[in-house]
Amino acid sequence: MSQYSAAVIGLGWMGMLYDLASRIPDRFDIDDAERPTPSLDIHRKFYHHDHPGDSGLPTSYAEALWNRSEISLIAGVDRDKSRLKAFSERYGIQRLYTDAVEMLSQERPNIVAICTNTKHRSDLTCLAVEYGAKGILTEKPMAHTLAEADRMVQVCAEANVPLCCGSITTTHPSFAQAKKLIQDGVIGEIISIEAGGPFAQHQNWSYFSDSSPLWAVGTGDAARRESGSNEFTGSGILITEDGLTVHFRQGSPGVRLSGSEGEIVFNYQSGWELWQDIDTLSGIQRVEMSWPKPQFFSPYGAVYCLSDVLDCLVGTMDEPKNSGRRVALALEVEIALKQSSAQEGLRIDLPLADRSLGLFYDWFR
Repeated sequence: MSQYSAAVIGLGWMGMLYDLASRIPDRFDIDDAERPTPSLDIHRKFYHHDHPGDSGLPTSYAEALWNRSEISLIAGVDRDKSRLKAFSERYGIQRLYTDAVEMLSQERPNIVAICTNTKHRSDLTCLAVEYGAKGILTEKPMAHTLAEADRMVQVCAEANVPLCCGSITTTHPSFAQAKKLIQDGVIGEIISIEAGGPFAQHQNWSYFSDSSPLWAVGTGDAARRESGSNEFTGSGILITEDGLTVHFRQGSPGVRLSGSEGEIVFNYQSGWELWQDIDTLSGIQRVEMSWPKPQFFSPYGAVYCLSDVLDCLVGTMDEPKNSGRRVALALEVEIALKQSSAQEGLRIDLPLADRSLGLFYDWFR
């Protein structure tokens, strides 16, 4: 018996197409007004990644919702009628809408996946809560501005609605294993965290930082790119209220967690490594140890975002690993680093007073 009803708003790549179509390789050169819908295979059984096992499958929000026995997928929303037709044929669903507000008010689904462009996500998230949603998943980026992100986090928190913002590596169960190892003291006291950047779209570092940001310094940022994005491209340092240092350095692994007695490192290609300081005949040596399962395997689809939200709904998790709160924090740090770089490395104190500040993203976001 299904416990939750669900709907998908936006039947693009993460909404549905990833599991039914081949990725368009030249998407960066396609004008938004002429964005095509590729040829769809509604009977497709093998998803867009070829790899052993079934890690991360299915990838899209529609397929992830459809595959859970406790969920009844009841409706889909998109302005593209060919996508609505494919959604209906794939899942046998007749409740099809071209207007998200109409769907929310008519269907009032328990779980809502919001896979629209970034500019719509804040309003739709808050509307979904207003119409009774119990859990919300959004695609990345979370929002353009701090004010939008603040509103999403606050509205969901006040209604006790778990909010997961983006199907990224952090949602993989192996990240929870890494955090457990840290909490168990396997590498001693955490000294510093390192990541390639603040990455409000795809952060790994804020999941491991339990202290609020205090100040940040950044350098080497680039101007806004022709593709539309002005995301931070330089290097920087963040200091948290409890004194933890987070380094943002190009070329670093996905995340490096350095402790007083060892190190945990995540790489996108090879997964997790665990290093511990061991007493040997030659003295204390840092030795690579076996990683306790689960290990990371690509892809990292919406299946994990959904799993986190469901775990929150039954009370076995406090908040999704890639929660709206953590993503909003990463967004604020990224904006602070941009401000610092623009002012020749000036220290920027957090939280930022101006909540209208934000980021631009590529058109397809």
